[in-house]
Amino acid sequence: MDRFFEYRALARQMGVQAVGLVPGPNFTRALGVSFHTNERPFLVVIPAEGAPAAIMPNLELGSWSDAGFEGETFDWRDQDGYQRAFDTLAAHLPLTSLAVEGQAMRVFVAEALRRANPGIALRDGEREISGLRLIKTPADIAALTRAIRISEAALEDVLSTVAAGQTEKQIEARLIQALFAHGADDMSFGPIVAAGANSAKPHAHAGDYAVQPGDALLFDFGARKDGFAADITRTVFVGHVPEEGRAVYDTVLAANLKGHEVTRAGVSAHEIDDAVTGVLEASPFADRIRTKTGHGLGRDVHEAPYIMRGNHEVLEAGTVFTNEPGLYQLGGFGVRIEDDVLVTDTGCRSLTTFPKDLRVVG
Repeated sequence: MDRFFEYRALARQMGVQAVGLVPGPNFTRALGVSFHTNERPFLVVIPAEGAPAAIMPNLELGSWSDAGFEGETFDWRDQDGYQRAFDTLAAHLPLTSLAVEGQAMRVFVAEALRRANPGIALRDGEREISGLRLIKTPADIAALTRAIRISEAALEDVLSTVAAGQTEKQIEARLIQALFAHGADDMSFGPIVAAGANSAKPHAHAGDYAVQPGDALLFDFGARKDGFAADITRTVFVGHVPEEGRAVYDTVLAANLKGHEVTRAGVSAHEIDDAVTGVLEASPFADRIRTKTGHGLGRDVHEAPYIMRGNHEVLEAGTVFTNEPGLYQLGGFGVRIEDDVLVTDTGCRSLTTFPKDLRVVG
């Protein structure tokens, strides 16, 4: 079976000669191997008809052999530069139109393509190319579930050791160690461990702040396993829960539960966000809303669909997204609760199982 048949069909559907992939989640999905993005261009071209071709740094030839690539590979060395490889590819496979990943292909790669293929039409095919990953297979869901279970086990380890006086950085270090101890291949992203006023910043960074009694302590993190990324958030309180903290937490939890309640195949991203955000808006804390409900999850931490008002994309069974309402009082504290949710024909299933009851640690 032609492993590139979906990309060939996509090229025909989009009316372009070929699809181009660069290192990233789509590349890994198609080729079964992963490469870092760096200053060296790496490109795979999959034509609607005929054999694929690749441009790659010579130093990666050993790793590239693991892909079992069926087409021609044009390698280049740092000492010579990469343009000759693009020119050779153009002689081998003259390109007049190419669908590329608009959020992943860098300008210098596009310019090398244009120099080698004067007049080439580069079309942004990000939505279509990444859309092939939208509906998760059973193997995808199994990999996601493994990543989530590793993440949950790591979080439980860390929560059992948290105490007032520890710094955010100290807690973050233990979380990272626990992720790898439980079998993570990598982290989905640099974890967010934020306490006190820092917890009100949705994308905070751990610092030297020492956690105080009564602080909200927010964890947003995930393990990467077998190519798939978990993304989980839980907020706990240290020592005791202030009255306001309990009220805010209960509001966010109600919004999270509403998201689960309304999700099913055939519902739009707009409808889910509208229901979830509506719970927050009806609370006394509506002025603390700063984010949409969530985003797709899979090989990328952030991918389609984006769960937000105005996005009327209808969700199909097999879609996975994050349900992560939050409330954030700048200078005060923040609460976010995030689950990874699988859409089904009859509703949804939370792949995240870590308890959401308000928890006090330390």
